[in-house]
Amino acid sequence: MSSSLKVKTSTRPGSRLALEVGVPAERCKASYDAAISKLGRSVRLPGFRAGHVPKQVLIQQIGVVRIKASALEELVDAVLRDAVAQEKLEVLGQPEVSGGFEVLLQQFDPSKELKLSLEMDVAPTPTLKSIKGLKAEAVRVDYDANRIDELIEQSRRQLAALVPVSDRAAAMGDVAVVSFSGVFTDTDEAIAGGSANGLEVELEEGRMIPGFVEGIAGMTTGESKSVDCQFPEGYPQEECRGRTARFDITLDDLKTRELPALDDAFAQQASDKQSLAELREDLEKRLKQDTEKRQQQSRQEALLAALVEQLEVELPESLIKEEINTLLQETAAQMAQQGMDVKKLFTPETVKNLAEASRGEATERLQRSLALKALAQAEDISVSDAEIDAKVKEVSEGFSDTNRIDPARLRAAVAEDLLRDTLLEWLEQNASVILVEAKPEEEPAASDEEKPKAKAKTKAKPKTKAKDADGKAASETPAD
Repeated sequence: MSSSLKVKTSTRPGSRLALEVGVPAERCKASYDAAISKLGRSVRLPGFRAGHVPKQVLIQQIGVVRIKASALEELVDAVLRDAVAQEKLEVLGQPEVSGGFEVLLQQFDPSKELKLSLEMDVAPTPTLKSIKGLKAEAVRVDYDANRIDELIEQSRRQLAALVPVSDRAAAMGDVAVVSFSGVFTDTDEAIAGGSANGLEVELEEGRMIPGFVEGIAGMTTGESKSVDCQFPEGYPQEECRGRTARFDITLDDLKTRELPALDDAFAQQASDKQSLAELREDLEKRLKQDTEKRQQQSRQEALLAALVEQLEVELPESLIKEEINTLLQETAAQMAQQGMDVKKLFTPETVKNLAEASRGEATERLQRSLALKALAQAEDISVSDAEIDAKVKEVSEGFSDTNRIDPARLRAAVAEDLLRDTLLEWLEQNASVILVEAKPEEEPAASDEEKPKAKAKTKAKPKTKAKDADGKAASETPAD
């Protein structure tokens, strides 16, 4: 039946397409008769066997409107599938019937040709104004030898022993054991989750909401005081954002860190190296490798930005919404990994605000992806099945339970990553990049790969949540 469809297409802004489809009268009639037959199977009338009720009787029992609605629903779906296949279209999202279903139902006459008007988002066709000779400016990433000492000091703090303090007041850098309860100052209402007993707090800037740690500094063991704080505007719990609070805090205990000596024994405890000299040499090597990696990332970011400037494409709204949804899912997963209650935090209002805030990033991600797609098509760049097979095998070897992996999805993800790497390599070879000095706020953060890996036998104490009087894990609402 698809071959008999009369289809006229016309483009609309935003990568949308309008379809005018002429559905033959015989197809409309066939759909109408099929609807009667389908609905008739559920009709039970005295004197008639099931499935043998006369057609006119069925129409009277079911009602013409219900039959036409059922027939039209099936017809529109089938015609849309056939028209899309006939015109070889890549449809995104749900097509819309012009005027709505109710209007179309009023126009539907099974004995006549049906004029069906549809609008839908279709996959965009990206093109590039220019490809070769691209120029980009990338932030220079310099190797910093001072980072070796910084990383060693971080490791010393992690391996430090906590020693009780009784002869002085709390100071920044200490570990305070506190009990507290908090209220909002504007209503004197208790803060949900804003209390704890015996909670260990690192007295470091940024550990808790502004004012909390600073209020503990200067207290002596056994002392109680009220501390005024303010929740940041971006605080995860919506009801707390921007509000001032008062916390009644008691310093139960105070500890300080006793750092291990900088010697070979420390190197053996902090890493798999046998001496401090070997540890420093290993850190230097990894820091330089990380610098090279971040420099490459900086170059690639700049090249992608330059490529996007050459992109010509209209992004369909359904594609943007899909990308926003992906970003929200990624955000939710990250928050869940941090122990946050995603269901509680993701209120309808929060989701709406996050979606609006994510629109720019979603658009940028789509533009980069489509720019690379256009480059692959323009230069006929691809990866071979052999390359994909080899990478899939390599990746699969890292999985502990391959039965839980969807082979098709894994292969698609691997193919996408390999093609992206190939395209970025092409850009490196066919474009010029000028390295510029970074502004202070643009300096790329060092990766976790730089840090010395403590061995399992380390004496550092694991962080645990404090227990309250009922033995339940205490809340950490004041944490930023």
